Amino acid sequence: MIEWLQKAAFFDNLNDEQLQHIVQIGQRRTFYDGTILFQENQPGIAFYAILSGSVKLFSRSASGEEKVLSVLGAGETFGELSLLDGLPRSSTAKTLEMTTVLELPSQAFMDLLENHFDITRAILAQLCRRLRRTSEHVNDLTFLDGPTRVIKNLVQMANNKGKRDGPFVSIHMALNHDELAQMAGVTKAVLTDVLRELESRGVLQFGFNEYRLNLAKLRG
Repeated sequence: MIEWLQKAAFFDNLNDEQLQHIVQIGQRRTFYDGTILFQENQPGIAFYAILSGSVKLFSRSASGEEKVLSVLGAGETFGELSLLDGLPRSSTAKTLEMTTVLELPSQAFMDLLENHFDITRAILAQLCRRLRRTSEHVNDLTFLDGPTRVIKNLVQMANNKGKRDGPFVSIHMALNHDELAQMAGVTKAVLTDVLRELESRGVLQFGFNEYRLNLAKLRG
């Protein structure tokens, strides 16, 4: 388990002894595709690290419209904010496939932070990096046009979750076009036009629940 945690960005500043404290308070759990791990506005009772599979974080408007906030895969963590600030969950978390997580109960996690300032400081540094990425996303929505946001979103997913094979990067994709459009902050029509144009140029190739990004043609 420690070997896996060493690969997780949220824990990459921790040494083996510190990671052992994380493992001791955690519980390994596996969930089927479509399982709701927690709901928006519920109190936070656990923090999660994904060992395998993927999880979608989303919120709903008053009219019931869904907005996808992010899709997380192995090596990523979620659910810590409501543990730290005591406020209700800001989003709903749902598995997109069979997913295994390390679940860290709220009280045990908070006790760990209180008793080990070195761990607290490392985790705060990671939270700051996340805040910077959020600021970048707001900046993108303000200053980048729709097609550019779609392309940047595809490249970021390739960087975070893709498997490289020469100039090609293959990305497992469990989201539909509506959800991809929500992540990029564009309409489905804009997303469809961009994907068709990239496919016609040979930049994108589509398969079952995946796409391949040709980096050579993208740069060209």
